[in-house]
Amino acid sequence: MNLYELTIEEASTQLASGKITSLDLTNSVLERIENIDGKIKAYLKVLKDESTEQAKMSDERRASGKTLGPLDGIPICLKDLICLKGCETTASSNILKGFVPPYDSTVANKLKKAGAVIIGKTNCDAFAHGSSTENSDFFVTKNPWDLEKIPGGSSGGSAAATSADECIGAIGTDTGGSIRQPASLCGVVGLKPTYGRVSRYGVVAMASSLDVVGPIVKSVKDSAMVLEAIAGKDELDSTTLDVEVPKYSELIKKVTKIRVGIPKEYFAEGTDKDVLEEINKSIEILKDAGAEIVDISLPSTDYAISLYYIIQPAEVSSNLAKYDGIRFGYSTLRDDSNQTLEDVYFNSRGTGFGSEAKRRIMLGSYVLSAGYYDAYYRKAMKLRTLVIKDFEKAFEKVDVILGPVSPTPAFKIGEKTDDPVQMYLSDIFTAPINPAGVPAMSLPVGFVKRDGKDLPVGLQLIAPMLGEQIIFDTAYTIEQALNLNKKPQL
Repeated sequence: MNLYELTIEEASTQLASGKITSLDLTNSVLERIENIDGKIKAYLKVLKDESTEQAKMSDERRASGKTLGPLDGIPICLKDLICLKGCETTASSNILKGFVPPYDSTVANKLKKAGAVIIGKTNCDAFAHGSSTENSDFFVTKNPWDLEKIPGGSSGGSAAATSADECIGAIGTDTGGSIRQPASLCGVVGLKPTYGRVSRYGVVAMASSLDVVGPIVKSVKDSAMVLEAIAGKDELDSTTLDVEVPKYSELIKKVTKIRVGIPKEYFAEGTDKDVLEEINKSIEILKDAGAEIVDISLPSTDYAISLYYIIQPAEVSSNLAKYDGIRFGYSTLRDDSNQTLEDVYFNSRGTGFGSEAKRRIMLGSYVLSAGYYDAYYRKAMKLRTLVIKDFEKAFEKVDVILGPVSPTPAFKIGEKTDDPVQMYLSDIFTAPINPAGVPAMSLPVGFVKRDGKDLPVGLQLIAPMLGEQIIFDTAYTIEQALNLNKKPQL
């Protein structure tokens, strides 16, 4: 096995035993990126010199008995929404091109304190607006399983890099499925933690009441290890929860007598039959393990995607107002100093924002405007309460909810770009989770054949607030039974 193929758990074990060094591991990943990223285009920036230096420092710590923890020396990449001191952070948008943050996000800071090697910044839909990574203002990332297919979005670069072994682990963000959907389509593990479990300080905001930061990795244990490192209360983010972070990875065990909810709305007509077939195999695995399978209903599912695409653009329109061509990032003022202030605003935003960002700004401004606020935004907030209550009622009957992540496997690049509504419907099973604030995971459970290629299928596990441990345990039970070891051929 090549070093770049290792999971975080495997790499950490080999580093601890002295079998490999962080420099060996980092060089292996850097060489892998150099060899294949021309095909995948997962990375916006590879930090070759910086990561090599970090790896050497990790090896020195280990040699002197001062290892910082299980992530020490592990190469991890960051979605380009996550600020890294001294490294250009663009959110894959032209309007932030050239912005170099003078500080670390809390997530980057925690990874550094854990000794992780930050290997680069990955591509995404600009400002995380999308489900395919086709909305990046720079280039489209490809799915490692079929280079003609999308990797999902918006964390498509992080998912593709993990799937193609261009990192040992990655960090993404999830506002309506942006960790889980690309993880599903690329055949890796993606966790959306409980809202407030991980700090958003220093993360470029999309929709602040929905955004969550989480890991995209190669195994369930890896997911637990990363969450342990990045979770916790942060004085710089008032939405973070003041709750102790368990040692998830040490507590993971196979489940037996748990109640697994199967929402009828997630298995209705419209979901690819081959996708459901793979998911049903995992339901049987849990049955065999002793789980009770309970049919449940989440009645607000039909409205959840609609309320999501009202609340999210409303918050987007507010968050993107700060990009005015004056303070940071792209500005037409540099090219023409004979502009009025209004000209600078209009010209910079008109040129700097892509079509999807403009679409969401307009939608958000519309639903917040006088005369429409009550009809749209206020009604959406009431529906959000119904979504939360739906999940609360469901979790009175079951311990965890199981369903598909995406209604289809990865689709062709360009297939849905002319129809934004069809693109938005890619999030139909993931978007309801974010307004509810509960944790959810995408776990690879099989493959379907499309155009002669194997495409991954992900299963979604949803738990009550702060229920990450039951997700890890349930996912681990399925993962161990399936023992999937297929890799994309690149």
